[in-house]
Amino acid sequence: MIQNLVDGVLVGSILSLGAIGLTMAMHMLRFANFSHAELLSIGAYSALVFDGLFEVIYPALGSAIGPLSLTWALSLAIILSMAITGASAVLIDRLIFRRVRAKGGELSMVFASFGVAMIIRNILGLIFGLGSQLYSKDIVFAMAISRDPLLLVKPDQVFSLVAALVIMIILHLILSRTTFGYALRAVAENPTLAQVSGINLSRMILLIWIIGGGLAAAAGVFYGLSNQINPVLGRDLVLPIFAATIVGGIGSVYGAVLGGFLVGIASNLALVVLPSGYSPSVPFLIILAVLMVRPTGLFGEERL
Repeated sequence: MIQNLVDGVLVGSILSLGAIGLTMAMHMLRFANFSHAELLSIGAYSALVFDGLFEVIYPALGSAIGPLSLTWALSLAIILSMAITGASAVLIDRLIFRRVRAKGGELSMVFASFGVAMIIRNILGLIFGLGSQLYSKDIVFAMAISRDPLLLVKPDQVFSLVAALVIMIILHLILSRTTFGYALRAVAENPTLAQVSGINLSRMILLIWIIGGGLAAAAGVFYGLSNQINPVLGRDLVLPIFAATIVGGIGSVYGAVLGGFLVGIASNLALVVLPSGYSPSVPFLIILAVLMVRPTGLFGEERL
């Protein structure tokens, strides 16, 4: 059971990164973006491409960093994948969401996001194939961090957890101590009043997409370090990410972080009493439970 708890914390850090961008976009743009999880796939595959490219250009970058399967090439690829995924999120908004937003309502945006998710998933399958791929074929053995009880953790999982926490801390500092953070909260609460106060709404939306896309890319790569990546990665993670967003409260970055860890821990602890085939239903149960008890989530606030 303690092993499941540890695994849940490791998985929760990935869900938290994905949920942060989703909750920010949902709160500001007022629609459930079901294509957000596909940004994790874009980030994961972008890193895979640049990882191979860097190794070809400079083979020395292909060496692993310490006990990790992570190479220097992949480390650089993560940064580029975050930039590319952020740019992809902006492009998707410009080509599709902004046009639908101008002519349709929230429901139209939701249906459009389903279409975008299907398009991205099939494009990735067409380009990279439907099979699963790995960042590294080297076998990395789990470390025993405790003998009684026996707890096993892979070095890559520890790296992903630490890196995710560092990213969250940086984002916290940006949101709490910069003008951008204050402007973001103002736009989220009242876009019209924020514009009257001199805040450029279009620029804020642009930054939200960039940040959300970058965080999703990091989550996709961290997931790929411990698992195989495939074109349906986003489909498999969309419900846990939405569950984390709803549990934390739509619009709350800190709620998304907490919600990600709670969903990750709950899903893994459920494996103690449920067969593994039933574990995908846990995010559904969490969403239903939160909506019945506290529809606004742990940190969400009712909107007037």
